[in-house]
Amino acid sequence: MKTELVTTLKRQATKLLAELREEKEPVLITEHGKPSAYLVDVEQFEQIQKKLELLEGLARGEKAILEDRVVSHEDAKKRMQRWLK
Repeated sequence: MKTELVTTLKRQATKLLAELREEKEPVLITEHGKPSAYLVDVEQFEQIQKKLELLEGLARGEKAILEDRVVSHEDAKKRMQRWLK
């Protein structure tokens, strides 16, 4: 992963963005020697968001199972009939 100073970002933003679009590699921005932010290209960010949504859905499902908030396939089909007509 590429690392850049915040001052480099300020001075060479256009160049860094062009490299980001080309290389598709996140850039770690540091400020005073400490990590401050990640710069990622739009497609990567959107993919990450979709993956997070999927993981959150899986976590909700696992929690429902642990809390015994589940129904059988047959019961689910019956409940869904009103929306499927």
